[in-house]
Amino acid sequence: MTPQESVLELKTRMSESIIGQETLIERLILVLLANGNMLLEGLPGLAKTRAIKSLAGELNCGLSRIQFTPDLLPSDVTGTEIYQPETEEKFIFQKGPIFSNLILADEINRSPAKVQSALLEAMEERQVSVAGKTYKMDPLFMVLATQNPVEQEGTYPLPEAQMDRFLMHVMIDYPDDDSELKILRLNREEQAKGKSKSEKLSPKVIFEAREEIAKVSISENMEKYIVDIISGTRYPEKYNKDLGSWLDFGASPRGSIAIDRTARAHAWLEGKDFVSPDNIRAVVHDCLRHRIILSYEANADGITPDHVISEILKLVAVVA
Repeated sequence: MTPQESVLELKTRMSESIIGQETLIERLILVLLANGNMLLEGLPGLAKTRAIKSLAGELNCGLSRIQFTPDLLPSDVTGTEIYQPETEEKFIFQKGPIFSNLILADEINRSPAKVQSALLEAMEERQVSVAGKTYKMDPLFMVLATQNPVEQEGTYPLPEAQMDRFLMHVMIDYPDDDSELKILRLNREEQAKGKSKSEKLSPKVIFEAREEIAKVSISENMEKYIVDIISGTRYPEKYNKDLGSWLDFGASPRGSIAIDRTARAHAWLEGKDFVSPDNIRAVVHDCLRHRIILSYEANADGITPDHVISEILKLVAVVA
């Protein structure tokens, strides 16, 4: 079985237990293939945690869940040095839950900035520094953070620097009525029989898939298309006066990098060896919605980041 066939089978198996959230499943796999981190936002009970646990259950790798709370300390995430007088070094580093493969950072906005910042180095540099020493993360490493968009009392909004380190910011909504019915039946079935066990996918397949994705070509015209989209978030007034009044700050260079990486992964999942405009448009909202800052006027008028990005896509032409 080829890496692509294995990953598509992984997607199919996850769809059997996560009903009505096909986009969420695809985005989880895209971020995994693109070697990034994901911020997942949605109302309670929409299978955010279940989807992440399902991914870990289908992969032969470790999962750590960190429940973020206001009294959490940075050392509760990264680990700390323990005094051991009987040893030669006296202090032994005890690794925290961040040292795993998949990290579920549940309700990440419930902890203060100091704790949130403890994730920054691990997310970007794939290492943790404690007491002057650096500890590397495993080659397969991904932070999957969740937050509730409605309940804001007692929360700490993520700083822009940390938001920018998430490859994708995925929003999920309620399933449709047919999916809701299937969820009811699946829940009864799991209670009666338990979850069926299947052979887990080796992390080696993910690394092989990443090597193949690195070979997916992207033409100069498609590169220019990505750059033009990013430029549209920074200098919107050159396209449209209303667009110019909606944006205070555009996307950073991480935005164009994110689109490039995820568009190539999206093309690879479709069995293509090149990136098309459709692949770029398929991922651009999730790659940019957390990287643009709306103006006061836009917020007052109820304009959302997705609306702004959609308008940019209408105005930016694909270079022939």
